[in-house]
Amino acid sequence: MIEIVIKEYLDGHLSVPSFLERPKKPPEQYVIFEKTSSSKSNYLPAATFAFQSYAPSMYEAAVLNEELKEVIESMIELDEISKIKLNSDYNFTDTETKEYRYQAVFDINHY
Repeated sequence: MIEIVIKEYLDGHLSVPSFLERPKKPPEQYVIFEKTSSSKSNYLPAATFAFQSYAPSMYEAAVLNEELKEVIESMIELDEISKIKLNSDYNFTDTETKEYRYQAVFDINHY
C-alpha cells in the first residue's frame, strides 16, 4: 500500500512526525497526508496526495512545507516510486481553527 511506503519514508526523513489522520493531541509541528484520488494507466497505478504542514506560525509552516517538498521529491529513490510531480503548494491556513498550515499536492506514480 503506497500510503504505508510514504509514511515510513517521511518518518525516516522528516524532522517532524507525520500522520494519516489528525492526532487527538497533535504536536506543535507535524504533517498530515491523504490520498485525494488515484488512477491507472497501462496497469500502472498513480495517485494524488495532499500533504498539510502544520506549525505555530505562518513562517514555520512555510519552512516546514519547503522541507516536506524536498523529502517527497527524494522519494524517487524508492523502488516503489516511478514518478513524482509537484502539482501545487499554497498557504492553507485553517480559518476556522486559526491553525497555520501549508498544503503541497503531489502526483505520484507507483508500483
